[in-house]
Amino acid sequence: MNPFFATVLRNAPGHKPDQAPLVDPFGRAISYVRVSVTDRCDFRCVYCMSEDMNFLPKADLLTLEELDRLCSAFVARGTKKLRITGGEPLVRRNIMSLFRSLARHLDSGALSELTVTTNGSQLARHAKDLAACGVRRINVSLDTLNADTFRAVTRWGDLNQVLAGIDAAQAAGLAVKINMVALKGTNDTEILPMLRWAHSRGMDLTLIEVMPLGDVHAERVNQYLPLTEVEAALGQELTLRPLAYSTGGPARYMEVTETGGRLGLITPLTHNFCESCNRVRVTCTGTLYMCLGQEDAADLRAPLRASSTDELLQQAIIEAIARKPKGHDFIIDREHQTPAVSRHMSVTGG
Repeated sequence: MNPFFATVLRNAPGHKPDQAPLVDPFGRAISYVRVSVTDRCDFRCVYCMSEDMNFLPKADLLTLEELDRLCSAFVARGTKKLRITGGEPLVRRNIMSLFRSLARHLDSGALSELTVTTNGSQLARHAKDLAACGVRRINVSLDTLNADTFRAVTRWGDLNQVLAGIDAAQAAGLAVKINMVALKGTNDTEILPMLRWAHSRGMDLTLIEVMPLGDVHAERVNQYLPLTEVEAALGQELTLRPLAYSTGGPARYMEVTETGGRLGLITPLTHNFCESCNRVRVTCTGTLYMCLGQEDAADLRAPLRASSTDELLQQAIIEAIARKPKGHDFIIDREHQTPAVSRHMSVTGG
């Protein structure tokens, strides 16, 4: 282990296992934290970013050591699942050192799952190391299997590179779930083929409604495809059986009888999942967002850097969770063309 990480672990009182868990004003236990390690990405997906993004100065980002300490403070308060996100998390320099350090919480049993959401571009070189760190499942964002459509959606991406990354992940023993954003007029005819492809390889598929986050120089209403329509269309071709299965996230799952695989639906607009929300997001600058669809946030970087111990950090976390709202205000229609919140998904953490 990196000596600095070892020192943090020995000295930080935030690692006491008997600290009270985090519970919001509506009685929801916060057990799932999504942590962005960078706002940068090697793609420019049309529903996520504008093509000419202005990224944060690297000096504004938390160091990997600070990210470790922040994550560990949440683990000490009952977080059982950590998801590392971005931007594209695997483009951050020396990112595997963070995974190696956080793996100690898996070894101790304090953390049940350490996972990552990635666009797959860097998986071919990191998959074995992720598995060695105790990562067992990953999410790969993939919206199409057509190379031309893939380039149009990602603007810069190479489909073959992503497919090679998925191959490497499965070869390393990682369970892969495909996340596909449903885009009207772009990939709506590819959903059924994607489902059959994913299930043929033993991968779950989760469909996601486009969310009104950030100015992406496109009209959201023209991108938005309600998953109620998709579910109805799939039901004409396949037998969908609701499941009680959950990964701790917002998706509701169904088994597809014909393939034997699982289909997940994340529907922040047609059927929001706020009533069971167990998660918060932390950006790469240490800003805690208690809700993806609200602007209220708490600065964790200042208390993190103000003391070598975690009392101030823990107090800031507790006070923030006490303000977690009941739900978001996402709307997409002709009367609501501006984003629900101004920040891009890549800033908040995908």
